[in-house]
Amino acid sequence: MALKSFIEVGPDSHFPIQNLPFGIFKPEPTSPPRPGVAIGDYVLDLSTISVSGLFEGPFLSGSDCFLQPNLNKFLALGRPAWKEARATLQNLLSADEAKLRDNPNLREKSLVPMSKVEMLLPIAIGDYTDFFSSMHHARNCGIMFRGPENAINPNWFQLPIAYHGRCSSIVVSGTDIIRPRGQGHPSGNSPPYFGPSRKLDFELEMAAVVGPGNELGKPVDVNEAGDHIFGLVLMNDWSARDIQAWEYVPLGPFLGKSFGTTISPWIVTLDALEPFACDAPKQDPQPLPYLAEKISKNYDISLEVQIKPAGQEDSCVVTRSNFNHLYWTVTQQLAHHTINGCNLRPGDLLGTGTISGPEPESYGCLLELTWNGQKSLSLNGTTRKFLEDGDEVVFSGCSKGDGYKVGFGTCSGKILPSP
Repeated sequence: MALKSFIEVGPDSHFPIQNLPFGIFKPEPTSPPRPGVAIGDYVLDLSTISVSGLFEGPFLSGSDCFLQPNLNKFLALGRPAWKEARATLQNLLSADEAKLRDNPNLREKSLVPMSKVEMLLPIAIGDYTDFFSSMHHARNCGIMFRGPENAINPNWFQLPIAYHGRCSSIVVSGTDIIRPRGQGHPSGNSPPYFGPSRKLDFELEMAAVVGPGNELGKPVDVNEAGDHIFGLVLMNDWSARDIQAWEYVPLGPFLGKSFGTTISPWIVTLDALEPFACDAPKQDPQPLPYLAEKISKNYDISLEVQIKPAGQEDSCVVTRSNFNHLYWTVTQQLAHHTINGCNLRPGDLLGTGTISGPEPESYGCLLELTWNGQKSLSLNGTTRKFLEDGDEVVFSGCSKGDGYKVGFGTCSGKILPSP
């Protein structure tokens, strides 16, 4: 018998009782932020559930982790507490449990229509690292800028490449993105171009949210790394390709990336994604022992990007990809991040890098889809090489179960003109 909630959840909803993703919301504009889980078209207020004494297990009884303005304290408690919370909430919301179902006063206080809430960043992000873990994306970029004979540098197959990003400009879905200004390649003997970016792009990514961290100087074993990852979000690593191309040698991305990164508001836990685990790609050459996993897995998460061109009502699907295209797993990424003794902390964000598949229709950014502007993308009778002011980009992602979906909702942002 499939698990079923007393709350009506449609078959196309991303938020059935099998999911229960965590986020931070405000039920009213003047309300303080508080944790919640998504169930159908509602948000269950975890602060109300907590104050009502319904978290009765050994890890959460008496804890104030759901009375906080972010999820960091809950994340720090680790997997036993996460599993306890999930089991408690699934039981509480199930069709045959009366505690919430038959208590009209508690239902009124704790279940808020999703249409009425304001979603906020779910975590206080202390550090943000962005990886480069899709082989197809790495190869396409290499062919574009270095040629097919040297498309992927040899080190790429030995370690998960990454750079340290800027967490102050990470925003929640629905936040507008202002077109960045900066320098671009000079033309001939002229000074460098300076002005609004002329090659503004999206990057289809996901990101792992770190739970318990590790002590400085003490790496995390790759086979235990999953216990340090709470869940995943959708992520748009907005990129100014002209600024990036001019600045990135020799130290890597800077202003071409740091102007804005958007994440989805709901963190889908690894426990909810476990039914959709699949084998990760075979890695050749075999990774060094500290990256060699006993079980190397990805997740089957279908990803889609739509662009709604400025001034138009309808969106166009521009790419369909899948999380399972990643060459380096999120657990390998975390283990590599700590191998030098670097300490991670609850709420740290680890971006996957652009998730491109092998076919052109699965490329994860306009850089690849238009081959750096050499060809145009057709959108509802108009064309794009890169994003224009007023364009809105919407990511979505979900895993499909038997009669239900475990999804992330959407991750969206609209481009505003440079001031």
